[in-house]
Amino acid sequence: MAPLALISVSDKRGVVEFAKALLENHGYQLLSSGGTAAVLAAANLPVTKVADHTGAEEMLGGRVKTLHPRIHGGILARSDEPADLADLEAQQIAKIDLVVVNLYPFEQTVARPDVSWNEAIETIDIGGPAMVRAAAKNHLHTLVLTNPAQYAPFLEALAQGPIGLVERQKLALEAFRHTASYDAAISNWLTTQLGENDAQLQLCLPLRQNLRYGENPHQAASWYGKPQQGWGAAKQLQGKELSFNNLLDLDAAQAAVLRFPASEAAAAVVVKHTNPCGVALGGSVAEALTRAIGADPISAFGGIVAVNKPLDAAACESLTGLFLECLVAPEISPEARALLAAKPNLRLLELSPQACAAGADLQLRSILGGVLAQQQDHAPDDEQQWQVVTERSPSHEEWQNLRFAWRVVRQVHSNAIVIARNGITLGIGAGQMNRVGSAAIALDAAGSAAQGAALASDGFFPFSDTVEKAAEFGITAFIQPGGSKRDADSIAACNQAGLTMVLTGSRHFLH
Repeated sequence: MAPLALISVSDKRGVVEFAKALLENHGYQLLSSGGTAAVLAAANLPVTKVADHTGAEEMLGGRVKTLHPRIHGGILARSDEPADLADLEAQQIAKIDLVVVNLYPFEQTVARPDVSWNEAIETIDIGGPAMVRAAAKNHLHTLVLTNPAQYAPFLEALAQGPIGLVERQKLALEAFRHTASYDAAISNWLTTQLGENDAQLQLCLPLRQNLRYGENPHQAASWYGKPQQGWGAAKQLQGKELSFNNLLDLDAAQAAVLRFPASEAAAAVVVKHTNPCGVALGGSVAEALTRAIGADPISAFGGIVAVNKPLDAAACESLTGLFLECLVAPEISPEARALLAAKPNLRLLELSPQACAAGADLQLRSILGGVLAQQQDHAPDDEQQWQVVTERSPSHEEWQNLRFAWRVVRQVHSNAIVIARNGITLGIGAGQMNRVGSAAIALDAAGSAAQGAALASDGFFPFSDTVEKAAEFGITAFIQPGGSKRDADSIAACNQAGLTMVLTGSRHFLH
């Protein structure tokens, strides 16, 4: 008797070619339902509809079509179990040898901002997961495929003879991963919609790449992520394989540059060890990139660069003679790609705004024996809540400097201090155990350029010492969250020196 393949797929890429190969090269008969049956029939392939096979028409608007003993009996029957074969014969049920199923596009549906509750619920597949799980459970006797990427390797293996035990077990594993990821997506979406905060955290992320190593050569590491979200959707155009540290630095650089929308001025960010070392605005990407690198050329060596607008050939001139690990842009022109090909080790990536927007809003950090989860710090700056607390208000130029410095300091690790003027960072202090220590690093880096510049702090000033030290370097404007019991001391120090201070009322620690 010819083997029987049940094909019912939402993702129809390659299904006609695959079914044709099963039919013509391997003698399979085809059984299908709904839209898949129509696609196969339109390609002139002989296919039996599930309704004809079961003798039961689809019902409830298509909700019930494969939930039938003639389907699940055929999938779950064990070919080496006489009692199972007797049951099939008694009820005239054909053995199903291959199940090819992938599920309704739930994740793609709920990714749309305008999706309704009812539309999302109707995209929850019932019959598909039941068939996949049944076939995976009975993998010794029923093969199961859940992804178009499996079609070609499966056909190659089938051409060599019967599919062996190990391959059957691997296909079963992939099938259970497919349904587990699907159920996790549904559970996570419902949790978000209902505002539940006591649910289990469910992560089902496919392996994208085994990395050469982690932060250090003795640490094993892997990269997991969905291909349509965030860095999973990035296109690497050239360069060596991305490393663990590359990905961390790229993420930090992209997060920083996203503070500057492409609809505004061109912006460039240079990152070293997940901290910005140079951030700048410009009338073009070329100007922004030149200024950002020039903000700290020593630290820029071996750095990671992100820009907020398409990278053109003119912008590449500032990269001549500079060693960089990675460069990411929303788009890279053919001319720029041709010029950067002279740097074959430079990892060159395109990451679209759409891919960034599709990235998960949940931020995860591992701790010993567990995971911490928090919402990403995407809170917009609400200047209506900002308060000028000094006798002198900022000038127009100082306001521009304060706004720019405040955007940057959010992406610097605490304790964070940023010195900036005219759309360029002059000094950045990060990660010190006390705030005045970070200020000292930033001010020393800025040097005489600090005259007339603004200083931003991610947290409040516990003492007036930061203001006093900054005043010695010529800083004229400060922006900080406020909230210290001794805010009055820092405000008084500003008033005494004729400086200005703005309190934002919002803290942005980054650990």
